[in-house]
Amino acid sequence: MHLHDLTIKKFNQGLVNKEFTALEMVQQLYKFIEKEDKKINSYLSLDKEAAYLQAEAADLAIAKGKGVGPLTGVPLAIKDNILIADQPATAASKMLENYTATYDATVIRKLRNEGAVFLGKTNMDEFAMGSSTENSAFGNTKNPHDPKLVPGGSSGGSAAAVAAHLAVASLGSDTGGSIRQPADFCQVVALKPTYGAVSRYGLIAMASSLDQIGPITKNVEDAATLFQAISGHDEKDATSSEVIYGDELSNHKIEKLKKMVIGLPKEYFDKGVDKEIIKKVKKVVKDLESLGIKFKEISLPHTKYAISCYYIIMPAEVSANLARFDGIRYSPLEGVKAKNLADLYLKNRSKGFGKEVKRRIMLGTFVLSSGYYDAYYAKAQKVRSLIKQDFDQAFKDVDVILTPVSPTKPFKFKEKTKDPLSMYMTDVLTVPANLAGLPALSMPPGFQLIGQHWREADILNIGHYYEHVQNSG
Repeated sequence: MHLHDLTIKKFNQGLVNKEFTALEMVQQLYKFIEKEDKKINSYLSLDKEAAYLQAEAADLAIAKGKGVGPLTGVPLAIKDNILIADQPATAASKMLENYTATYDATVIRKLRNEGAVFLGKTNMDEFAMGSSTENSAFGNTKNPHDPKLVPGGSSGGSAAAVAAHLAVASLGSDTGGSIRQPADFCQVVALKPTYGAVSRYGLIAMASSLDQIGPITKNVEDAATLFQAISGHDEKDATSSEVIYGDELSNHKIEKLKKMVIGLPKEYFDKGVDKEIIKKVKKVVKDLESLGIKFKEISLPHTKYAISCYYIIMPAEVSANLARFDGIRYSPLEGVKAKNLADLYLKNRSKGFGKEVKRRIMLGTFVLSSGYYDAYYAKAQKVRSLIKQDFDQAFKDVDVILTPVSPTKPFKFKEKTKDPLSMYMTDVLTVPANLAGLPALSMPPGFQLIGQHWREADILNIGHYYEHVQNSG
């Protein structure tokens, strides 16, 4: 089986039919990574020894007749802000360049229990702050479809690895669109779960009320499989939910889907979105309409405030979460001479943090400071409530909402780095789902499906239905 054909399901079938062993496929993938990743730089580190042991354990379990689970032996790429014990966790920052994780994130523990294999850690924007993976301290990741273009961010390495067939699937994190936008740019599938559906324990925090770990895959079915494995309550994360996802995630009842109504928010199709993108998304709408699914125009009036709201709340949480990184704990910086402790902190953070991270820390500290908290942060939280209320109201009339993922097509390197505001605007269509804590599925050719809280099944099933019809037609 060629690596380009490998999905989670096909990998599983290959193991069951004894077409290959997990170890053989992992070895083949590493050879392919060694050859191809020089071109795109999707991985920051590889741990072949650990991966070979995991693959051998999967093969041994199969030989002993223990059965083949859906993720047994499946080779995955993991974003470098998700902890894997005894592996580097740099968050693409010089501040953590020499840090090695001492424990597994909950999602990693769950995947270990499923028999998955971890190929390595993927490149990203530093501390997940960016939309192009240009903010990595360890070099840019290139878009596999055109190396002159960015892969999106901040999970650019995870999306590029899947698109370039350097992993069967991957995990990323999504704070304001950080798995959906790179998946869109790299033409693969990504699911941002409902806030609380997946434990954040072991994820290096950026903005704790917005962060969610999610899968990036080659198709919707794989996204459902990976999400099923990592979801669920975790006593180590107080924000994780007791909601249990059952067979509904992969129970594709066409008649049920045809009874659904999908909302089209007019605010997401305005003149700020590239005409070619709107044309593609409208073609998706027509295709779904021809399959019997109904559509209704809706309004989410506070959408226009979402990006401003996000870029107040997120930096405020960044300011608090990154205070622990002082260049002394975790990964001490070398060669820094200081007069006293305060001077040491100043020099370490100046040396260890990149430009964008410093910008967001300063913005966050400002909006939380005395005299500005009520004017900015408190007001942004009120606007966040209004944005959530917009969605609540809309979901009284529709089951799912369909929108473009990004207002622009993949752009060239350095095209937006000189103007941070233009870079921030690439998140304008994805941040509302994070602010409202809603699940959202991104898939080619550039659309996202936003569902109601805990209703990942709705968006996954519509996505699977669309994908199936497109592939068969």
